[in-house]
Amino acid sequence: SLRRSPKLPSSSSSQVLEMQAAAQMLRVAGLARHRGARTLGRDRWFSAVTTHVVGQIGSLDYRLQFKDTFGKSISPWHDIPLKAGEHYNCLIEIPKNTKPKMEVATKEEANPIAQDVKKGKLRDYHGPIFWNYGMLPQTWEDPNVVHKETNCAGDNDPVDVVEIGSEALASGTVEPVKVLGVLAMIDDGELDWKIIGIRASDKLAPELNDISCVEAKCPGVISGIREWFRWYKTPDGKPLNAFGYDEKALDKKMALEVIEETHDAWKKLREGKTDKGKLWTGN
Repeated sequence: SLRRSPKLPSSSSSQVLEMQAAAQMLRVAGLARHRGARTLGRDRWFSAVTTHVVGQIGSLDYRLQFKDTFGKSISPWHDIPLKAGEHYNCLIEIPKNTKPKMEVATKEEANPIAQDVKKGKLRDYHGPIFWNYGMLPQTWEDPNVVHKETNCAGDNDPVDVVEIGSEALASGTVEPVKVLGVLAMIDDGELDWKIIGIRASDKLAPELNDISCVEAKCPGVISGIREWFRWYKTPDGKPLNAFGYDEKALDKKMALEVIEETHDAWKKLREGKTDKGKLWTGN
């Protein structure tokens, strides 16, 4: 995996101290440290990634930047490959059991991880998210394309991943995940796919091969994910989020189709065949 000494973010002084301590524990446990290189994807070598913190954790200026082994700045969205052998790379933005809403800044140069800002203030979830949350590099939900089944266009972001493994993964960690299924969340009229997956090295991963396995081996997890994302914006006075396909968690086959479609959309974005608007694509 591509784990690199990231520090867990927060938005208050007490949370900063707690999460810095948590980051140290992750480093000691070897969850945020890696040296050397590994093969990712077919016949492609991808050097180990390092992260570099700019600004103070829990501030508007905080950025987690990414570099290759030569010290060259890279984009975690565009430069980390989608595939990791038979699995898919997942960039963790928000560690499980934390509240600061960290995300890849799609409109900033080199797309660092930053804390989301709303009305000039750092944004936290109202309660912790119970799974590691991140995105698939080299994917994009095209806002110019209306999905036939849901009649909604994409949300203009990379595809989200809910990683259901047993360990908390630090923000900035890149891990190969087994794709298990997907939820078609509809947020304010936009389609916002939620891939459900598990870190390939998780102790439970060998027992989970499709969404039906999650229902059997981890009862309550899928409904928990659905309900968490249904309700999480309501404390701000926003309506409940909805889900397409009769709210069903779709199987691995469908999830892989979503990944393929959004990867193709990303390719067109990078090639300049689709209007990028304010997005930073490196072109």
